Formats: sequence, C-alpha cells, structure tokens
Amino acid sequence: MKVSLFYLPSVGNRAEVEEGRVGLRGDLYDRMLGELSEQAKLADDLGYDSISFTEHHFHIEGFELSNNPVLLDLFVGMQTTRIRVGQLGIVLPAQNPIRVAEDIAMLDHMTGGRANAGFARGYQRRWVDIMAQQTHGIHGALPHEHDEIDAANRAAFEECFRIIKAAWTQDQLSFQGKYWRVPAGETPWDLEATRLYGAGVEGGMVRSVGVVPKPVQKPHPPLFQPFSSSERSVRWCAQEGVTPVLPALRPALEQELFRVYAETSGKPLGEDIGVLRDVIVADSDEEARQLWADSAAYVGAAWFAPFGFSKGLIDPETGDVADLFSDGLTLVGSVDTVTRQLEALRARLPARWLFAWTYNAFIPHAKLMNSIEKFYTKVLPRVADAG
Repeated sequence: MKVSLFYLPSVGNRAEVEEGRVGLRGDLYDRMLGELSEQAKLADDLGYDSISFTEHHFHIEGFELSNNPVLLDLFVGMQTTRIRVGQLGIVLPAQNPIRVAEDIAMLDHMTGGRANAGFARGYQRRWVDIMAQQTHGIHGALPHEHDEIDAANRAAFEECFRIIKAAWTQDQLSFQGKYWRVPAGETPWDLEATRLYGAGVEGGMVRSVGVVPKPVQKPHPPLFQPFSSSERSVRWCAQEGVTPVLPALRPALEQELFRVYAETSGKPLGEDIGVLRDVIVADSDEEARQLWADSAAYVGAAWFAPFGFSKGLIDPETGDVADLFSDGLTLVGSVDTVTRQLEALRARLPARWLFAWTYNAFIPHAKLMNSIEKFYTKVLPRVADAG
C-alpha cells in the first residue's frame, strides 16, 4: 500500500479560526509554511510515497489556503529528495489546460521526475464561478448532484483533460472543442526562425503549437482524480488510466465502486484505486479522539457537510448512516487501535493507495509530527501488505 499525505492546507487552529477572517493573517500563513516544511521533510525521511495539496480560492475563513498547489509542490520538492509531490487536485474547468500542462511539466523537471498530476472538477461556486467565467459560464458542481450544472462542469473537465494529455504526448497540438480551440482562429505567424527551426505554421498561419517542456516521466506523470464518489466518475477514471481517490463512503458503495473500477480497467480488485481517510495516531485513544474532534469532526461539520459530502455515508434505502469508526472509515486512535482499523479496512477493501488527511494547523504541529511518524513506523509494519 502506498501512503500519501493530503493537505488542504489550513491556517489557524480551531480557536484562531473562530476569531474570524483568519485567512487574512500572514503570520499564520507563514507559520503553516514552516510547519509544512518540517512535516514534509519528516515524511520524506520516513518513506511516505507522496504529498498532495488541494486547490481552492478566496478562503478567508482559513480552512483551505491552497490557491496554487503546484507552487506548494515545488516548495516541498525543493526541500526534499525522494518524496513525490502532487495535487488533489487542480480544478480543470477553472484553468487554462495548456498552462496546467506546462506547469506540471516544469514541476516534473524541477523535482527530478517526482511530480504527480491530480485533476478535480470543482464544487465550490463562490470561487469556481469566478475563476471559470472564461469557459462559457461553467459553475461548481456539488457532490452527488447530477443536473445541468454537473453535466456542463463534467464536459469542460473532460475536454481540458484531453488537451493536457495531448500537450504532454504530442509534439504539436491542435484541438477544436466546445470550450477551447487550438489555434484559436486564423492567427498569422510569418517568422523565418519558425520556418527554419520550428513547426506548426502553414501558409503563414498557425495550424498547431508545440507545448514545451514535455514532462520527464513518460508518457506523463501518474494521474489522479479526487474525490470520486459516483460510478460514472470511477468508470471514466478506469477508461483513462486515472487513479480515482474515494472519500469515506458507506461500505457497500465503496465496495461497488472498487468492483466497477476493476471490471472496467481489467485490473485486479484494488489496483490503481485509492481511499481518503482521516489518520490521527496518538499515545492513547482518548487523546486521538480529542484531536479528531477539534480537527476532522470540526472541519467536516463546519466546512464540508454543507456541500453534501456526507450523503455518501447514508444508505438511500434505509437512511442509516455509516459509523466512521467501523470498517476503517476513519483511522484514529493509539497505535494498537489504528492498526486494527487499518486491518479492517484492508480486509474489506484491498486498496493500493491510502491518502492520509493530515488536518494541519487544527492538530498541533508536534502532535501531527508524532502522528505522521507513528503511523509509518509503528502501524504500517504491523499490517500485512500495507508497508
């Protein structure tokens, strides 16, 4: 099992967030960067596979100050030697796909081929509606909602994805889609240097462009999509060679999505599919539960539940809600307890990837460092096929 640390990242602990507008405080952002640096170096030394950051904008509330995950990747990559860096993920409907392809390729070179590439669809309308306005009014699409907004968002996402893969793998790119055209129209370009040394121009007009640099990894960096919770998304990932990352869902739904991915991809059950889990290891169950209450439980109730993420935990027929502390839906407790929880998860779902949600800032730095170290050195070695 490969283990990746997942960061929002956040600034300010619960008390500081509740003072209001904590995102404006540059001192707390700087504190976050300093703590992140130490945590990443520890994870690099221990042997964690990778570290990943989300993308969000305008979060004055302090929960997710991660407007440029590629820059955070580079920040970590320049201070480490082996850990991979990635995004969970860049919100494609709100981005220029060519710029995304260029940025990740540059990151791949600057980190010596350690870049992962994660792409998301975007669900928070406050920022997606603003940042995506150039793509013909694409909006954020809420989890578990399947309507016209969702359909347009998905179409824009998939078109951007196709452009990025083509930019990485083709010497010259031309594309005519609903949202993007390459070239954009009749664009004159009559340079002698291009005739002698370049390509893509015919009759004095641009017919294709060469997106450079290409990534170090061939044909491209490993691909991920967070946080997949529908059969359609998982099936698309399987068809496109993308690793879907499932949030905590009711066990029956998780198992069905694992089956769908294996059936569509033709790969063994659990191969190239991942799960997101709260991971907090402390000296006692009581301490871990208290840390969880002030981090995961607090953030979940205040920030994620209003967007509908908890729907995936509810049985649509009975209305029963899955227990987060059973079946490995949450990995919180002492070393012994988290070992049992991870064993239960592995027995039920043979996931090859585990994305460990760190809840930085909400968990004190020293406690999070202790959790990162204990999980890798004390828990994983005790769980069969998890190290």
